[in-house]
Amino acid sequence: MAVLPPYLKPGDSIALIATARKISPEELLPSIELIESWGLNVVTAPNLYKQENQFAGSDEDRAADLQWALDNENIKAILCVRGGYGTVRIIDKIDFSKFGKQPKWIIGYSDVTVLHQHIHTNFNVATLHATMPINFFKNEEATESLRKALFGEQLNYEIKPHSLNREGNTEGELVGGNLSLIYALTGSKSDIETDGKILFIEDLDEYLYHVDRMMMNLKRSGKLSKLKGLVVGGMSDMKDNTVPFGKTAEEIIYDAVKEYNYPICFDFPAGHIDRNLSLVFGKKYSLNVSKNHIHLKFT
Repeated sequence: MAVLPPYLKPGDSIALIATARKISPEELLPSIELIESWGLNVVTAPNLYKQENQFAGSDEDRAADLQWALDNENIKAILCVRGGYGTVRIIDKIDFSKFGKQPKWIIGYSDVTVLHQHIHTNFNVATLHATMPINFFKNEEATESLRKALFGEQLNYEIKPHSLNREGNTEGELVGGNLSLIYALTGSKSDIETDGKILFIEDLDEYLYHVDRMMMNLKRSGKLSKLKGLVVGGMSDMKDNTVPFGKTAEEIIYDAVKEYNYPICFDFPAGHIDRNLSLVFGKKYSLNVSKNHIHLKFT
């Protein structure tokens, strides 16, 4: 199993950084106040509010902020303020040697999947797939699940069944993230190993035929055949062509894995949805999918 960074305690410092899209102080202030109400000290990265086209500053600016947060011994967790696109442009500029010796929580979702995968693959350290400050006030349960995860409180989830679910019980290390990023990182130093693990996937604003293309890539590269289980989060705002693809995103995913026999859970509340519940990647979970209930909990 992956190494778990120390959980936070009141008085600890958490750094806010932007590895992708730009953000303004006005957008962040309410979230900073909320984090401080948890008893944490918020430290903003030196280049956090810089702007270069759609990015939060240049590649060098964003890489410098991530490096600063990784190397600063007083920083106990690193929270990415939003996603978008851009983390893949800086990942190879980062020296993770100090982080490998003194792990700390890396938090976010969407484009932050680059960090989740790179860290899991190369350093075997657990990371936190969770809501980010730009979304804190969309769903109280999602934001509270982040607080609980950071302070080491138990997170067990029970959700409603889905017609495409495949029943079964399994245990395994949870990995994954945004499907488009998993696909984009294939063959790179940030590629992910899925054998014997529970894979989580989610996505937003993709054409259905491209969802099929990505699932075929995962299948042909061997990422689906030896899973312990599959958890599918929000597949939100999918698009279709004038000539319909003929299947929903969920049906496309099911078709890609129907020949295997591990449990599958659809519509798990995580990803690009308001109720984006926190998941610890690299930690061992038990997944129980039955006709009436789905349980996902830490073992």
